[in-house]
Amino acid sequence: MNTTTHPAGGHAPAWMRLALLAGLMGCAAPTMAQITLYEAERFEGRSVSSQRRLPDLGRSGFQDGVSSVIVLDERWEVCEDARFRDRCKVLKRGRYPSVGAMGLTERVASARPVAANEQVDPQRYAPEAVGFYDARRRRDERLYQAPVSAVRAVMGPPEQRCWMEREAMGPQRDGNNNVPAALAGAVIGGILGHQIGGGTGRDIATVGGVVAGAAVGSRVGNDRPGDGRTRDVQRCANVSETGPVDHYEVSYSFRGLAHQIQTTTPPGATVTVNRRGEPRQ
Repeated sequence: MNTTTHPAGGHAPAWMRLALLAGLMGCAAPTMAQITLYEAERFEGRSVSSQRRLPDLGRSGFQDGVSSVIVLDERWEVCEDARFRDRCKVLKRGRYPSVGAMGLTERVASARPVAANEQVDPQRYAPEAVGFYDARRRRDERLYQAPVSAVRAVMGPPEQRCWMEREAMGPQRDGNNNVPAALAGAVIGGILGHQIGGGTGRDIATVGGVVAGAAVGSRVGNDRPGDGRTRDVQRCANVSETGPVDHYEVSYSFRGLAHQIQTTTPPGATVTVNRRGEPRQ
């Protein structure tokens, strides 16, 4: 069986796992069906590539299944249980960064190609896939190394951070006196930073500082009697600087021309290209 398993992280150059976003450049793809399945979401962790059916991914070392998939050619059916049982979806060519993107609720445990002439009920198809660029080497294609000139990490959507604050419920009347409620200024459940990158060998930064740090509260109005009634209120805010990296914009030069690609992993010092400067594995 033509199956290749790739270790997690590893020391392979980043371009070995290029998965470019849609619409960057066009290129004819081979006709043989092929799929790459990843242990974790967003194409992280160990992976396995195959051109043949995989009735039980547990036998390939993925006892807990896989969570993201890239369909390189043709159509593939993926199922939540071994031997194509339980819930299944048909995937078209493209990138599926999560189980939800495939229209499933559980991790994938088996996969098989769908024959080109097979009629598929539209209800069996997964949601529309994210496009990608096929960086596989073509037959007899000569490859070159192009130096990377710039890399920019593009952050994903802002992440919401929530915490609890204790606030006063307002002045309370006790006889003829207005007695302010006691106010505790402690912030509960503070966040002390957020690590981005994810995956072994992929931690690119740790954002320092307190997003919502725990503070020592102080009680005010101690010189007056009061019942000290307070309540806990949830506060939320969008924190864009700690969002995960969505992709990398990579610039490189080849034969006097500038090129730019988008990758899901940080690049190395060079990008492997063909004679036209198109990226290749």
